[in-house]
Parts: sequence; structure tokens; C-alpha cells
Amino acid sequence: MLEVAAPDQLPVAQARAGESAAWDVLFRRYQLPLYVYVFELIRDEQASLDLVQETFISAVKHIGGLRANGKFGSWLFGIAHQKVIQRWRKRREILFDDIPESVEDFEAGPDDLLIRREQETEFMNLLNQLPLPQRSVLLLHFIEDFSLEEISLVTETQLGTVKSRLHYAKRALRKLVERK
Repeated sequence: MLEVAAPDQLPVAQARAGESAAWDVLFRRYQLPLYVYVFELIRDEQASLDLVQETFISAVKHIGGLRANGKFGSWLFGIAHQKVIQRWRKRREILFDDIPESVEDFEAGPDDLLIRREQETEFMNLLNQLPLPQRSVLLLHFIEDFSLEEISLVTETQLGTVKSRLHYAKRALRKLVERK
């Protein structure tokens, strides 16, 4: 069984060679972050699970097209991003459900948990008011901790466009908060 210490030590070359143990490691490493990213964009639990599965199926099929092993994460998120876009194009509408419950913080009291959930819900409601490109950039940058260059790869947009979207997304969020 392969163990992974850091993202730059992922067994991408072994996965490219068809080693199932390597794919197991990659799946365990990226399954949850991909799910969170996709879910935050489409707000549908089952569809998010399906898109993550489709993303990995595409990755297995197209791993030969990955040029740099160290870019596996951003490449994989790029596939997921394209799957989300394809889904939206097919459906022509976006449905947003209630925010899922967050992991319980056992040290916080019930009042603290309630306040935090309300703040999370309020923030997600504000975030959901932003256009998809701005929302996506914010999620990738602040939640997934991707660099602007990686976001450019994931969203297949120019670096300047990513910077612009991030700037306008922050400004729009600030305005929404001020209106409250």
C-alpha cells in the first residue's frame, strides 16, 4: 500500500502506469476536496458525488494527457470544473439547497455552534448571489487554497481574468455585507 506524505510526492507516475494502488491513494487524497468544491457550486449532494466519480473516470482515461505530475491536483480540479459547467449547460438552471451541517466542534457550546452555523449560512447565501465565475474563483482560492495560477488552469482562463474575478468577487461580497 502506498503512503503519501505531501502533494508533490503523489504517485501520479504509478497511476499513469495503471497501478490501482496509486489510483487508490489519489482518490483518497482528492475525493473530499473535489466533493466540497463541486457541492459548493451545484448544491446537490447526489449530483456532486456523481460528478466526482465522473471526474475520476475521466482522469483515469486521460492521465496520459497530463504533462507535469506535480500539477495533478489542479488538472483534476479542472476536469471537475468542466463537469460542473457541462451539467449547468444541460440543466440551464442552478438549484441551491440549504447549507449542509458542518462538523461539530466539541469544545464550543451550543450557542457558539448556533452562531457559527448562522454565520456560515449567511455567508453562503451571500456567496450564492455572486455570478458563477466569481463564486468559483473565491471557492478555489480561499477554501481550496489554490494559487491564482492554479485557478487559471482549473477554470481555463487567463491569469488576469482570475485576478479580476477575485477582485470583483471580493468587492461584490463587501457590498452585499454592507447592505445587511
